[in-house]
Amino acid sequence: MFVRHHLVRYFTHNIAVVVGVVFVWRGIWHLLDIVDIKLFDGNLAYTAVGGIVLGLLILYLPDKDLKELGNL
Repeated sequence: MFVRHHLVRYFTHNIAVVVGVVFVWRGIWHLLDIVDIKLFDGNLAYTAVGGIVLGLLILYLPDKDLKELGNL
């Protein structure tokens, strides 16, 4: 009985975390769409390039390398 309760709790927690991450991702996505419309007049190229550069910086800065991209 304990193992079953532990498994249910484990999966419930993980599903809640995944749903939370998806909601945050969705909210950020919509906010960036608004920024794109307001600042760049709907031109997706600027925000796409900016997102790629920002993402690469976030991956590069902690370790001063891009080994994380090797896992793709």
